Amino acid sequence: MKKVLLMVAAMMLTAIHVKAQTVMNLTSKQQALVAIAANEAKGNMDALKKEVNNGLESGLTVSEVKEALSHLYAYTGFPRSLNALGVLQQVIKERQEAGQNTVEGRDADPLPADYDALRQGTKVQTQLVGGKPFNYTFAPQSDYYLKAHLFGDIFARNNLTFAEREIVTVSAISALPGCEPQLKAHVSGALNMGVKKEELASIPAVLAEKVGTEEAIRCVSAVNEICGMTLPVTFDMPTSVWPKGAPNTAYAQYFIGNSYLAPMEGGVANVTFEPGCRNNWHIHHKAVQVLICVSGRGWYQEWGKPAVKMTPGTVIAIPAEVKHWHGAAKDSWFQHLTYMTRVEEGSSNEWLEPVTDEHYLQVR
Repeated sequence: MKKVLLMVAAMMLTAIHVKAQTVMNLTSKQQALVAIAANEAKGNMDALKKEVNNGLESGLTVSEVKEALSHLYAYTGFPRSLNALGVLQQVIKERQEAGQNTVEGRDADPLPADYDALRQGTKVQTQLVGGKPFNYTFAPQSDYYLKAHLFGDIFARNNLTFAEREIVTVSAISALPGCEPQLKAHVSGALNMGVKKEELASIPAVLAEKVGTEEAIRCVSAVNEICGMTLPVTFDMPTSVWPKGAPNTAYAQYFIGNSYLAPMEGGVANVTFEPGCRNNWHIHHKAVQVLICVSGRGWYQEWGKPAVKMTPGTVIAIPAEVKHWHGAAKDSWFQHLTYMTRVEEGSSNEWLEPVTDEHYLQVR
């Protein structure tokens, strides 16, 4: 097993990518906004620099990019927003030195002297949430900031439309793990602000190509739920020392979702789980099972205990006679190597009840 562990340590770059099977209904400028916003939120400055350049080549103006990055401070925080604005400044400088065309574009129109940010922001927020007044009474100060500043001051700047702002927001929140409730709220808000379902359905494809698999999966899940759609997403695995293997049909009855099995040397098997896939509760009698995560993110849980997050390098030895399950996170693919050790005479596996959606979705 020492050889296997050394191979694991050397090959943590194994990856699976996602292809969203969808017709592109976003303009080149909208696609650029998606990629810029999500990479800003992810904090990937190298990718952001590339996508800012692509955006300027696709017809975005400096003013529009600047506005999108400034808008995002309300969702991703000043540190990321200011870092991203610094990247924009660097791109502008380099393009000017290279003689590349860079259109400044128009700034937002000045607001009237008697502009009432709270009143206008309340109106905009009401439109965003579907025509129902919203008051965050638990934290009145946050309610005021949302209405007067975010939806009043920021949304009043008309060098981006409301629809463009929501495309930017949905894309950015897709890149923020753990923010699914806000993501769903803004997918709904995007519809209320004039973004078409077909346009929302195209965002995951841009995320998959320009940002990452997990961000695309997160967005697909939210768009499908809010828009009542069934966007198909397929998972392809490139050639790797950790092969995807064949569909795990022999054990499919003990899994929720799709898994794949690739037997390897020395009694080791590589198991690949698609997002949300997990096996049933089960017990290994008279044997210890070892799991080694080699890519993606997943969970391991023993009966009556908190779930344990598995990321590349996580090794878990499951004692004999312990009821447990393991599988992928809901927004990530997951691969682990597995083998049995300390096997006694008469060893066996006992498959038990499924891990219900109610239980699985509460795992944190």
